[in-house]
Formats: sequence, structure tokens, C-alpha cells
Amino acid sequence: MRFESGEAFRDWPAKAVTVFGMSGVGKTSLGNMLRRHDWFHYSVDYRIGTRYMGEYIVDEFKREAMKVPLLRQLLMTDSIYISSNITFDNLAPLSTYLGKPGNPDRGGISFAEYRRRQAQHKAAEIAALLDVPEFIEKARTIYGYARFLCDSGGSLCEVVDPDDPNDPVLKCLSEHTLLLYIRGTEQHKRMLVDRFRAAPKPMYYPEAFLEESWADYKRMHGLARDEEVDPDGFAVWGFEQLLDRRIPYYEAIARNFGYTIEADEVAGIVSEAGFVSLVSRAIDQRA
Repeated sequence: MRFESGEAFRDWPAKAVTVFGMSGVGKTSLGNMLRRHDWFHYSVDYRIGTRYMGEYIVDEFKREAMKVPLLRQLLMTDSIYISSNITFDNLAPLSTYLGKPGNPDRGGISFAEYRRRQAQHKAAEIAALLDVPEFIEKARTIYGYARFLCDSGGSLCEVVDPDDPNDPVLKCLSEHTLLLYIRGTEQHKRMLVDRFRAAPKPMYYPEAFLEESWADYKRMHGLARDEEVDPDGFAVWGFEQLLDRRIPYYEAIARNFGYTIEADEVAGIVSEAGFVSLVSRAIDQRA
């Protein structure tokens, strides 16, 4: 949605906003804060990990459990069950399932399997984003929430064409929500890399970019076989490449469909009024 002025946004009673940007710029923290002010917080990553990839995740956990004789016996007799306890703030089950390609002795999975799971994630992310209108309605009619925040994944820009006015995902989101880009800085990027190294989040690579990055990494390190790749080394290096690649796409989405605020500004928001004021200023600046 586009607004003629910040005042028009402030006067909009049934506010619905989709925030997007790098993983770790504060989207989920913003959602957690607004939830305390009677906003419905829709997490795309949570929806992916529960509705669309939950069965894949649990099946993989069961495969691992079946390798342990005691757990195998208990599973085969329905004496135990395995579930994924994914939350808005803990996406470890999804991250673990997506995995990291490389040396199996260092926790890696085959590159072919990694590509297969990436394709599953792409389909799940598109479906979860297209669910936004349904959840805006559910939030209103079931739970009584008039205001709605869609906390999108960092890979939103990888599953859309920001230069296509009829892109199905962006068209859906822009018809039902205000699209808001949270822009980071170079300093912020370094912090994100350090944070990712300590606690990796689910990552999605476009297929062609993944193939190219995989070949580049092996060439840079003189590796002939996929099994020689350090999974953690590629994960961190690949995350940095993705950050650089994604910025122009984020900028294009904001330019063609929405508005931009800065990550440093988001860090200082402690109330709904502060958020509404920040968005209103971004609308006025663009106008």
C-alpha cells in the first residue's frame, strides 16, 4: 500500500505492515514489541517451519533417531513421539533441517540433498507469504486484532521479481500491507556475520547463485570434491555473499512497492507510537 502522507497512515485504523530486510536487522524484535501493543505478529519463518516444512523436519529427526537402537525400538512400538518445538525466536529445527553442504564428518550434507531442501524452502516461503491476506482476516475475525505485522524472512527478495509490477508475491503483499524495508549499514553487516557465525539462521540461496557460489568456494580453497568442503566455512562465507547480493533487491522492492527506514532507528523503538511515527516520517520523506 502507498499513502499520500504520514498522517494518512496514522489515521489508518486497520494497519497492516510487512517488514523486510537482512536477517537480524530487528524484524522479529519489532514484532515482539508490537505484539505487546495488540498487533498480530505473523512470522513467515515460523509459518514455513510449522505449516509447510514441519513434516520434512520431523521426518529427518526420525531418520536420525532410527539409527539409535533404543530409540528405533521405541519409535517402532509408538512408545515415543518426536516433534519440532520451533518458535518465533528459535528457528533451530528449520536451520538444522536445511543443513550445510560439505564434509559429512563435520556435520555436512551432500550438495544434491542441500539443493533439494533449498527447493522445498523456496516453495514454502512463497506459500507462507501468499498466506498473509488469510491471516490478516484470521487475526481480525478470530482474535480481534485490528493491526497486523508480517515479519518476513531475509530471503523475501530471492523469491520475487522487484521490477515486475505483477509479481504475484509482491502484488499480494502490497495490496494488503505497507511494505517497509529496514536498511542496515556496513557496520551492521559485520555484526550480522558475527551473529550468524555464532547462531546460524535458515538460509535460502537462489539456485543459480548457489551453484556459482559453491563452485567459487571450492576453487578458492583448492577443493576438488564436495566432501572436502568445510560446512561451517561455506555457511559463513556464503552468508556474506548473500548479504551483498540482496541489498540491491531490497532497495528495488522498497523503491517500487514500499518505504525505507534505517536499522539504527528501529533499535530505538520501544512503543507502538514510536513505530507509527517512524513509518509516518518515512512516508512523508518519500512524498
